[in-house]
Order: sequence, then structure tokens, then C-alpha cells
Amino acid sequence: MKFPLKLIFILFCLMNSTFGNDKKIEVGIDEQLGKYISLDSKFKNESGETILLKDLIDRPVVIAFVYYQCPSICNPLMLEIADVVNKVDLNLGADYKIICISINDDETSTIAASKKNNFLGMINHKVNSNAWVFLTGDSTNILKCTQSAGFYFKRDGADFAHTSAIIFLSSDGKICRYIFPDYSDSRGFGILPFDFKMALMEASDGRVGTTIARVLQYCFSYSPEGQTYVLNITRIFGAVIILIAGVFIFFVIKLKPKKLKPRIT
Repeated sequence: MKFPLKLIFILFCLMNSTFGNDKKIEVGIDEQLGKYISLDSKFKNESGETILLKDLIDRPVVIAFVYYQCPSICNPLMLEIADVVNKVDLNLGADYKIICISINDDETSTIAASKKNNFLGMINHKVNSNAWVFLTGDSTNILKCTQSAGFYFKRDGADFAHTSAIIFLSSDGKICRYIFPDYSDSRGFGILPFDFKMALMEASDGRVGTTIARVLQYCFSYSPEGQTYVLNITRIFGAVIILIAGVFIFFVIKLKPKKLKPRIT
């Protein structure tokens, strides 16, 4: 390995060790790419039957952590999922499944069944009823599952503070990709069919997809007070200082005067 590459590697390790030990995320996503979701988590399906998560995962799966009576972003997210299912040239049920898991332990199978009827009715082709599953569960199993996926949320009275993402799993439960759709009050969410399809293709092969979200998570921190993401100036400034110092050291070493060989007369 050439010296510049070694220097870059050392700087990267320093940045991770210096700034990678933040306190645990309270609300947000901590990507767990390449790891496995908690397959032994127990939930109830729309019929009230208790089922293990692993029994539902036999092909690539799209996971969405939501709650069905959410007054803000959960229903628009599920609406956008239904829309992108209609746009992508993959067959829901045959090529992949969708699983919505409620983060509200007060919600029941009856509520889940109602949501399932609503959103399955938006799919413009015939699908098996097991192609899109709506689950509910107790707080223990919800937390076990969400934390294994790096999804962190907090109860706020009758509601929940949380972010939105769709998570793509391989057929053995490995986390392969996260997509973070943009949201606006006027247009709702936007999920690009190409991104959705590519993530499913990666999950089908069991490959781990890269995402710009890692860069964003490094530069931004969640503010519980403002319930939004803010620039982490300290972290960015520290990274820049380390980078400048590394470049300076590199040029000092590189431009160090060479010893002259004695002239033979």
C-alpha cells in the first residue's frame, strides 16, 4: 500500500474513533447493513394469529416500521409504498413481500386488518393476501425487532416521535439496504421506482447496498428539542482539522530535502 493510501486509511480510523462514540440514538436510524433483523420476534397478523417474523421471510422483504393510527407520516409512507409497487416491474408476492410492523403496542389486529384492506385495494394487480402483511405486537417484541434494525423511536404522549425509512431484507433476514424517502406536506413522500427495484435486486442477491445516508448521519445529529436534524458543527470541524493535519504531515514528509550523495572525483 502506497504512503498516501496508508495516510488516508489512518485518518479514516482516527475520525471514526474520535467522533464515532456518540451517545445512543434516541430517535432516528442507525443502519445495520449486513446484520440480521431479529427473526425470533413474535407478532400477531391481521387475523390475530401469533407468528414468528422468520416464518414470513422466504424471499426478499420490504420492512416499514409505522403505526397505523399515526396522524402524520406513516399513512403517507404506506400510500407511497402502494404507489411504487404499481410502478415497479416486479411482482409483489412472487418476487418480494412487504411487512408493516406497528411500533405502537396498543394497536390491535383489527386496526391492522383495516389498514391492510385499504392499502391492498390500491394495488392495481391481483396479489395474494400474504404478499403485504400488517403486524402488531407487544412492546418487548417491537423493541427487539426495531433495535435489531437500528430503528429508534420514542413515545410522545399518545403519539410517537420517529423517522421514516423502508428497509430491504434478503430471504434469510439480512439487512441489505435502507431507503429514506423525502417528504413534503404538499407532495407527500417520493420513492423512485428505480431505487426501489435496485434495492430489491440487491436483497435478492444478498448483497449489501451502500447509501449516502452514512455521510448524512456523520454530518447531522437529531435534535429532540426541535424534532429535526441539525448540522453537527463540532464533528465536521474536527474531521476537517484532522484532514488538514494529515495533508500537512504528508507534504512535510514528501518534500523533506534528500541527502546529497558525496561526489566522487
